[in-house]
Order: sequence, then C-alpha cells, then structure tokens
Amino acid sequence: MGAFHNSSSAVDASDLALLDILTAPTRPTPRSLPRRDAVLDPLLIAAAAASGPHVTRNHYHHDFFPGVMVPRAESAWDWTKWTGEDASHKTERKRLAYVSKQAPRRQRLAAANKDETKENDVPCHTDALTPVDNVPHVSKKRRASLVSAQSTAAGENTYSTPDTLSSSKQLTNVKAEVEVKCMARTRIPTPHGPAFLHLYHNNHDKKEHLAIIIDPAQLSENSTPAPPIRSHSLDAVWDKNETEMDRITRGAYIGRLSATSHHASDPSDPARPSLPVNANVIPAPLIRIHSECFTGETVGSMRCDCGEQLDEAIRQIFQPVSVPSPDPSSKPITIPGRGAVIYLRQEGRGIGLLSKIRAYNLQDLGHDTVTANLMLGYQADERGYEIAGAILRDLGLGSANGVRVLTNNPDKVEALKREGVTVVEHIPMIPRSWQHRKQQIEQKLTDQDKDVLTQRQKEEKERMAGATLIGGGAVHGEDLDKYLRTKVLRMGHMLPLWLEDTAPDSSVY
Repeated sequence: MGAFHNSSSAVDASDLALLDILTAPTRPTPRSLPRRDAVLDPLLIAAAAASGPHVTRNHYHHDFFPGVMVPRAESAWDWTKWTGEDASHKTERKRLAYVSKQAPRRQRLAAANKDETKENDVPCHTDALTPVDNVPHVSKKRRASLVSAQSTAAGENTYSTPDTLSSSKQLTNVKAEVEVKCMARTRIPTPHGPAFLHLYHNNHDKKEHLAIIIDPAQLSENSTPAPPIRSHSLDAVWDKNETEMDRITRGAYIGRLSATSHHASDPSDPARPSLPVNANVIPAPLIRIHSECFTGETVGSMRCDCGEQLDEAIRQIFQPVSVPSPDPSSKPITIPGRGAVIYLRQEGRGIGLLSKIRAYNLQDLGHDTVTANLMLGYQADERGYEIAGAILRDLGLGSANGVRVLTNNPDKVEALKREGVTVVEHIPMIPRSWQHRKQQIEQKLTDQDKDVLTQRQKEEKERMAGATLIGGGAVHGEDLDKYLRTKVLRMGHMLPLWLEDTAPDSSVY
C-alpha cells in the first residue's frame, strides 16, 4: 500500500477515501451531502412577487404559471417570450367594502325572538299555483353571505334607515291572494261511512291542509239528486301530456275505483245531477271548519272537546235528509247527507303545539285558556280562515245555495262571510257530556234511573266507534268544564251553560 502511494503521483484524496471505505473493517457512516439548489430560489421569489398576491411559489411548482407550462397557450415553454402585464394599462385593484353584520340592538332582539313566534306568523311567499303545475314551486335557499355579496356588488345600499325599515315592513305585511290546489284525493272508510280525503297545497303557508268530503253519491257513476262536491283544481287538466292513469292516481276519477272499474273525470263535461225533487228544497251542505288538535284527537286529552267535535261533525254530516216529494201524495224522499269538514293545521288556536303545551302549564297554575295565551304574547285566538274560504270555493261550496255551519264560534261565522261564503244557518255543537247532564236535570231521574242510564251509556261507548281516540264517547272532567266555561264567558261562544246552578255529577260518565 505504501509503495502504491509512493509510486503514483496521480492519487488524490478521493481515491484514498474510496480505498479506506473498501479496506476498513467497519463501514463508516455516510455523511449527508448538501442540496445542490438553494433553500430559497431568488428567481421564483421574484417571479411570484411580480405576478401579484394571488400567485405564490406553490403555483409555479404545480404548473399554474400564466402562459407557461400550458402546451396550447401562446409562447408556452418559452419564458423569453412572456412579457407579463403591461404596467401602463394595469388597472387598480378594487377595494372590498366592509359590511358590518352588527345590527342595532332592537333588530337583533327581533331576530332572536323570531323563533318564539307562532307557527303561521311568517307567510310563505311562493309563486301562484297554476293549473298546469303538478308540484308547487319551491324556492331554493341561498346563503346569507352570497345574498349580501351580490347586493354589495350591485351597489345596493346596505344600511337601513327608518324609511326603508317602514317600507320593507309594509311590503312584508302585504300578502298575496290565497290560492289553493288539491294535490290528491282518495276514498277513506270511516266508522260513520265512506268519505273522500282531499289534500291541499297553498301559497299562504307551508302546511298541508285537508278537506274531508262526505258525499256518498260520488261512489256511484250515475246521476245524483244533488250536485256532487268535487274539487275544481283536482279535476282540471294539469298537463297536456298527462295520461288517464295520471289523473286517476291523483284522485280525479268518478265512481269507485276497482281493478275492473276506473274512469277519469272529465272537466269539460261535469256530471249533471238528475233532480227527482225540487232543487230548492234540498238543504244546503253541512260543513265544519275544524282546527287541528293533536292532544284531543290523537292522545285523547280531556282538556278540550276537539276530538269529540271532529267525530260529531262527521257523524252529523252523514245523517240522511228527508225532502218533500214532487208528488204531494207520496212520502218524503230520503237523500244521503252531504257536506265537508275543512281540517286546518292551526294547532292551539294558531299558536302551535309548543306554545300550546306551555299554555297548559299556565292553566295548571290557575289561569284560563285566554289568559294563558295572552301571557305567552299571543292573542286569545290567532287563527285565520282565508285558506278555509279558498278551499270551499274550490269545492264549489258556499256560493250559490250557501252552507250550514257546525260551530259555536260567532267569530268563525263572520270570518267565513268575509271570505265570500254564504252562511244560511249555523248549528251549535253541544258537548255530549252536557247533553247527558241536561237530560238528567230535565227528567229529574232517580238514583235507579241514573244507574240504568249510566250503564246504557257505558255500553254505547264500548259499542260505538268514532273518528278520533275519543270515538263515540263523551269528553268529561273538571278541565273540560273550565275550558268550555271560558269559551262561553270570555270568547262569546254560543253555548248554554246547562249546569250554571247545578254541580256536575261525575257518576253519569
């Protein structure tokens, strides 16, 4: 080895280092060699800074350089031909306007309390329902940031003045004329007889209201003694391309559907009734405007008589009607009962189920239903009947011969009249429990008679079925008496207080 070193003058340090690696007993640890390129490339930094704040060094490494690394672009792959942006024609960058989202305190409190309002307080501004629309128009929700950005870009004033606030409030309070459209109809068998359930959409709120039509004559394809109660919007032609099966599926048919019998209705040639009797002697249809009550109809709560009223209304509408015969020597003619129950989704007199439950707690503290609503910030009755009037017009009820209304509420009758509904008669709905009490008071029953009557009522309750959880039975109890008494004394309902001077006898229930 020494001779090799002495005889060769061309041996340099690298050769000696390689020889040490090959002849050493253990392999030395390799040293880390520094990178050939610099940690920061001055050329890339300068190019990124000259290109603007939106282009960084990362863009150059990922081929985002404008005009370069794009094969089809002009002067691509040739950096010498890229001139960049002309400084003389360079436009000044637009400054973004700062829009404060901190509204005045009164506006922030109003927005925070918006969730505490009643369910029907915010109107749904949708396009008018047209006969050719199969599904109502649903507007897409847009993020508030996009709306504010577009308003700023369009140069709109983002500040609210008292004048603009008052004008916007007036525009919000202006509601379009209520329009309804029957989306579907089907037959439903009830304990009292067959009925037709209609589901309605509208441009007033986001709820699906219902109409229970009781017209047994519609199950026959033959002519009927009285004009049929049918929905004009349902029977209308929605689309020129719709088939007969499309119309039948949504419920625009006549008679009763079966595998062998299905005929779509013809809006251009409606069924003409044959009148074996004088049309003037046929009583006006019997209707009821009923508001939704989950607690009374579904749970069977005895705080109110809503479930009992719904069943009683359907039962009374089904009762046949006797009309005089054209021949004076003949017996009166009996025709099926006909009418409708307009079922509005206005829980708790329009305040919603949540507030209604809270009002129940206030009632347990000693307040009545009117005071409880007022304490929660509502009126005694928040309901509206514009949709009910529109549904009645769609069904052809209340315009020509008028309707008979099942109700104890005089305000409801006046509201229907304002909607153009002709009310020829109003029929009170006396609670079943009060009817039993009145019978006992008038007949002055003995204890033995009371026992017999109580047993018969229990048997009838077990035997009779109804449209709600209460069914054919009677709602009773101390809570119900307070509820009905408040209706009569504080809301002006037309009900006689049968037991004003008589204590209730719970043994009759």
